[in-house]
Amino acid sequence: MKAVLDSSALLVGKYPEMEEMLTTPDVIRELEKKGMTSELRSFIEVKLRVASPSEEGMERVMEASLESGDSERLSQTDTGLLALALDEKATILTDDYSIQNLAMVLGIDYKGVMFPEITKRVSWRYRCVGCGRRYEDHSEVCEVCGSRLRTYRKQEENIEKQK
Repeated sequence: MKAVLDSSALLVGKYPEMEEMLTTPDVIRELEKKGMTSELRSFIEVKLRVASPSEEGMERVMEASLESGDSERLSQTDTGLLALALDEKATILTDDYSIQNLAMVLGIDYKGVMFPEITKRVSWRYRCVGCGRRYEDHSEVCEVCGSRLRTYRKQEENIEKQK
């Protein structure tokens, strides 16, 4: 089985032995900013394949994130991890619930690292903090009153993850 590891999985150092483990260059840059231990650097050099996701994978993830409302909750690094997992038909190892939510939408298998996995698939939308107007798409400010928008859970659906 293949696994795509996010920063938290690598920092914690808690991951099962897989036939192939991958991550993205963005994750490596994040880890370098935080300061890598020599053990982590050795693990990356010996056991991990660093790969960039395809443009098609990135586009699929972006489209799905706009539909689910996760687009404002995901970083470029998160998007790349999901796209790489799509490209490689791999399981993604992450404690990030927004990544897990979109993985569920995209049909990507996921596993938590230190925390329980999500139990509900969430669709996010936006609401003005001033007048309460609701929006399907993200914007910084309300077009009616000029107040900022916040995300809210439009819909929750219980999920039963297959083991």
